[in-house]
Amino acid sequence: MNNTSQRAKGIIMIISGAMLWGATGPMMEWVLSSTSISVSFMLTVRLVLAGLMLLGFLSFKRVKIFSIWKNKYWLLKLITFGIFGMLGVQYTFVAAIDASNAVLATLLQFLAPIFIMLYISFSQRKLPPKYQVIGIVGTLLGLFLLLTNGSLTSLLVSNSALLWGLGVGLTFSFYTLYPTSLMNEWGVLIVVGWGMLIGGLVLGIFNGFWKFDDYIILTQPTISAMLVAIIFFGTLAFVLFLGSMKHISPVETSILSSMEPLTAMFISVIWLNRTLEIWQIVGVICMISFVTWLSIEGSRRTKLLK
Repeated sequence: MNNTSQRAKGIIMIISGAMLWGATGPMMEWVLSSTSISVSFMLTVRLVLAGLMLLGFLSFKRVKIFSIWKNKYWLLKLITFGIFGMLGVQYTFVAAIDASNAVLATLLQFLAPIFIMLYISFSQRKLPPKYQVIGIVGTLLGLFLLLTNGSLTSLLVSNSALLWGLGVGLTFSFYTLYPTSLMNEWGVLIVVGWGMLIGGLVLGIFNGFWKFDDYIILTQPTISAMLVAIIFFGTLAFVLFLGSMKHISPVETSILSSMEPLTAMFISVIWLNRTLEIWQIVGVICMISFVTWLSIEGSRRTKLLK
């Protein structure tokens, strides 16, 4: 397969993955608002079943999925990723949806590049470049418009929604940075599969999965079907997103991932009758534009340095 075909394959994968992940947000919002199901229970079911599904697929392909458990160093990193990376980003994302809506939770993932830049600047003990400062200010301006619709006196979301949303950005930055060496050593699917299973089991044990009162809700065919769709679409989105990075550049990945909030917004407007005010829409455009520009400018400067 030539480079053009590889690139086309990567573009299709990232667009499909971003749209599938964007679609799961409104689906989870509908489940949470239509039932008394808890965030913890839904996430436990989702992560455990998705993890088992991925690991089962790998076992069927004769991949030695337990080899990673024989090395204490990699095992510790895997458990850390499963709890603070996989579970962290999933829990804050769903909690942000529960406290606000899918569109806001999805967009607040775009704060992750800001946290990553601040972390790198702090660890290297130097101020970020001017273009990064401009990108951060522009992204925060877009976030301000999204949260306030341009009003200086009030927020359109609750304090808990805002805190969970900031948590999404923080945990997503950790999820992005931490598992690189793990995935290079063991492969994307093994790390994601075990990460999901570990995160789901820890959450279930911590909340007492044997005491959950939500099991009765799963007897409703519509709810069960929706949860199956959420698990399938979400898992497939992870695989497509991470797999696309083999075929296209990080800049293209960043740009095309903007399909994620746009998909969540479109579905929310059509299905959930969710609406945004004019300045909120300007804020959405502002956030997506500045995050995309940060990726492009960062890649350009890296090439110049090389």
